[in-house]
Amino acid sequence: MNRRVRRAVLVLGAAALAACAPVRVRETPAALAQLAARESQLAPHTHWSLSAHIFVSDGKDNSGSGDLDWNTAGSAYAFTLRAPTGRTWKLSGDAQSATLEGVEPEPVVGADPARLLRDRLGWNVPVADLASWVRGMRSAAGRATVQYDDRNRPAVLDQDGWHIEYKDWFDDRQPPLPRRVFASRGGARVKLAIDRWTIDD
Repeated sequence: MNRRVRRAVLVLGAAALAACAPVRVRETPAALAQLAARESQLAPHTHWSLSAHIFVSDGKDNSGSGDLDWNTAGSAYAFTLRAPTGRTWKLSGDAQSATLEGVEPEPVVGADPARLLRDRLGWNVPVADLASWVRGMRSAAGRATVQYDDRNRPAVLDQDGWHIEYKDWFDDRQPPLPRRVFASRGGARVKLAIDRWTIDD
């Protein structure tokens, strides 16, 4: 490859990466007000579900992907993941306990769903906080730093050591709901490409 062609490839590659990166706008009173409004509008809707493709990795040896159905009803939740191999596992529970099925011969019960996933699958998934982040909201984990896109929607959210990027949105929803959500912390990665949202009225 000669120097001119190599340079063209590098330029095109950089342009492609820039096109995929979320637009980041400094927080303004209007952006903050819009975020507060979306959180006030979505928070009362405690019954919701989504269907998505998910990819999870610890950045080393443990990774997995598949089709995810995530259903939430108040404090109760159920994740059902179907891997490309046909294997299925399910994480369900509420504020008091969690049950992981399909990994061991018998269901595994624990108090913390995130710990169950970490101990049994090697995945670092912040289940409780992700329920807020996946809807484009700040969680109760503590102080959050938010950057916005040119339409005052969250573009990047940093909270509790996690870095969440919103790559695309369903603009036909009111308020708009995330379509692609990438979360990372150290080597841990959780990527969601959401196909469908259902939120109670």
